[in-house]
Amino acid sequence: MRDRSASPVNESSDDPALRRVLAAAGLPLEGHFVAKAGWVSQAWIGDEYVVRLSEGRFRDAYDHEAAVVGTLEGSQVPHARHIAHGHGPDGPWYISERLPGRTLHDVWPSADPGTRRSMIESLGAALQALHRVPVPADLLPPWLGDALAGKPWPAFHPPVVDAALQQVEAARHRPGHDMRLLADVAAWIQERLALFRADEHVLVHGDLHGSNVMVEDGRVTGLVDFAEALSQPADAELDTILRWCARAEEFPPTPLLRGLDPSTLAEVPGWLRHAYPELFERDRLRERLDFYDMYMELALYAHHPQLDMRQAAGARISRLLFGHNHIDRLVW
Repeated sequence: MRDRSASPVNESSDDPALRRVLAAAGLPLEGHFVAKAGWVSQAWIGDEYVVRLSEGRFRDAYDHEAAVVGTLEGSQVPHARHIAHGHGPDGPWYISERLPGRTLHDVWPSADPGTRRSMIESLGAALQALHRVPVPADLLPPWLGDALAGKPWPAFHPPVVDAALQQVEAARHRPGHDMRLLADVAAWIQERLALFRADEHVLVHGDLHGSNVMVEDGRVTGLVDFAEALSQPADAELDTILRWCARAEEFPPTPLLRGLDPSTLAEVPGWLRHAYPELFERDRLRERLDFYDMYMELALYAHHPQLDMRQAAGARISRLLFGHNHIDRLVW
């Protein structure tokens, strides 16, 4: 969920909702906070704390995030310490420590090539540590479990390998679906499920792009926003990262801002591979990445409320069946 803050809205600490959250957490009401906009939440950035207030569409998202962050204690994963979370009259809220630095998205445009490489190699080390954190094999955000069970989809999410055929069935219930296309997709998926049978599942962040990585002085100070974290094969992490590199314009920090220029991210996959080679060493990696992308496009084709978005996803699904993907433009 893209709820990381972007540009300042105001610099007041007098917002009644902020004061209610601080009081509920037992924290001092004084202090300077900068209010910032987000995709699905409000955020206030203080000297010591970051306060987020959700609109509530994602069931138990902050409870899930707090539980995941709790598993990171004692690990080598850079992250923001959980302070408190709860539910109040204004909605679900979550308070974490403020990490040093700014988002990678904000720092990237003015960073020199050496600093950019250093940040990505630091990200590779952070991911290695993340993927070593023990988690239950069935770890799944509650709101995502609801969506996979047939309830409304509040957001799109990282691929869930075992639910790929489920998305085909969901698409078949959509008016105007292409029956022949979905039959071809179902066969395509069946042929590739064996690629994942021997996989170890690890803790996957699930939404890793420039706005969810904090950096300072050329290193990562923390991964943030674990509301989509789940247990999946480690290279599922690459789906969002490579999508961000190839289609960065689709990843603005907020709907009113712009994403990065994809051409500036051209070397990111190679730098990441240098830092975390195991992530790229799976047999038939390209087929696995195509599978992850197929899942994402199927989810859009089956669940997106806008017809034009579903049609665009259908066109990309057709290209995937012929072996064409957005990662064709990336080199690593």
